[in-house]
Amino acid sequence: MVSDPLLLQVGAWLAAAAGLLGLLTVVAFVLRWGVRFRLVGVSSFTLLLAAGCAAFAISYSPRTSIEGALVVPVVYDNGGDLVVAAATADFPAAAAAPTVEQVATNLRGSGRRSSDGLVHVRLRQLQPEANGSNRPVVLAEAVKDLRSGNVELVPVATGRTRN
Repeated sequence: MVSDPLLLQVGAWLAAAAGLLGLLTVVAFVLRWGVRFRLVGVSSFTLLLAAGCAAFAISYSPRTSIEGALVVPVVYDNGGDLVVAAATADFPAAAAAPTVEQVATNLRGSGRRSSDGLVHVRLRQLQPEANGSNRPVVLAEAVKDLRSGNVELVPVATGRTRN
């Protein structure tokens, strides 16, 4: 799916310009113009820009936005089966499920190595303890199947602090 038709059209125009510059470069070599070697660089760079624009237009997929979700930073990603996002201290409880679902939906499966093909995405919050330290508490969890792309919300056990 092409995300931005303008980008694909720019790639086509750049490819046409690279073709014309290539012809001009051939003419420059035949007529032994002094700028012939500069035209080689300009032609090849224009061709590179055309290929880059076309590739980006074809491969780009925008992030999914889920209603009620807030933007949170990913603080841990082992590249396999676990991703942890951090919620702020004033994070609303109603936004936990949509937020973890949004983070899971926007994960890309390429390059992940998971033995069962599942990635666990957790939203955690640091809650202060009486002794001055912080205790991580999991607010919401989702599991993404890398093969199908399906995201399923998982009920979180109360008081859960670790894997």
